[in-house]
Amino acid sequence: MTNVIEINGLTKMYGSSRGINEISFNVIEGEIFGFIGPNGAGKSTTIRTLLSLIHPTSGSAKIFGLDCVEHAPEIAKDVGYLPSEVFYYDNMKVMELLKYSASFYKKDCTPRIKELAAKLDLDLTKKIDDLSLGNKKKVGIIQGLLHEPKLIILDEPTSGLDPLMQQTFFELLKEENRKGATVLFSSHILSEVQRMCDRVAIIKEGEIVQVEKISTLKENNHKKFKVEVKGGIEPGYFDMPGVNNLEVDAHHVSFMFRGDINEVMKKIANISIANLWIEEPDLEEIFMHYYEKEA
Repeated sequence: MTNVIEINGLTKMYGSSRGINEISFNVIEGEIFGFIGPNGAGKSTTIRTLLSLIHPTSGSAKIFGLDCVEHAPEIAKDVGYLPSEVFYYDNMKVMELLKYSASFYKKDCTPRIKELAAKLDLDLTKKIDDLSLGNKKKVGIIQGLLHEPKLIILDEPTSGLDPLMQQTFFELLKEENRKGATVLFSSHILSEVQRMCDRVAIIKEGEIVQVEKISTLKENNHKKFKVEVKGGIEPGYFDMPGVNNLEVDAHHVSFMFRGDINEVMKKIANISIANLWIEEPDLEEIFMHYYEKEA
């Protein structure tokens, strides 16, 4: 498997203030990779350093096997970038701005621009100054995709989009991925990442705390059990290694369990039950587990 992005020990300090510290992870060709953390954790600093918009204090980053500082102009030809906030020349019309952007790639992107505008329901004849925040974000999405980049880097891409347009955007992103594009998707909205990504890096206070497949994070985390019992249950019946957050009332038992699931199923099999629910934790619960553990 080829790495499209390789980040090794990437550090950015602002004087004595923290930016990011010793960031390391890889993004494999063809994957949608999630980069999650709350606002201020260092996601945007990592992305801007990766794109050579700011220079690292130490460490290195490569895109397509090329050093991000030394080969920034060459790399930019095949990268689409959507920043968390977009700012434009307000007096330009949307089509004028997008054609100006396309001119940097020395190719006719007009059919592509019209295709994307139709999907996103964006009026190309309007002036930038007359657009809502959501429509300005659509301009940013088209600007990032108009040259059909091999790598798409998105920083909080859905802010400003209504729920229906978010759905359209995710479908568009999956379509680009099916066509071969690799995606780095930064967000603090965990449900988005869980929906879109196979692997995820969790960042806290400028440092990576975990890089893992979402499926593996779920497998290695607690499972939620809820048991509806027909009769009573002995006090302390579920006191066993791996059980926590135990709650018991007359007919229901609920708890979190981590360990060999066969052991807890043996305990459940020995009582009379009316119903049983076993749920995987969602990404938010896993995320909070890592933040609390690190704290």
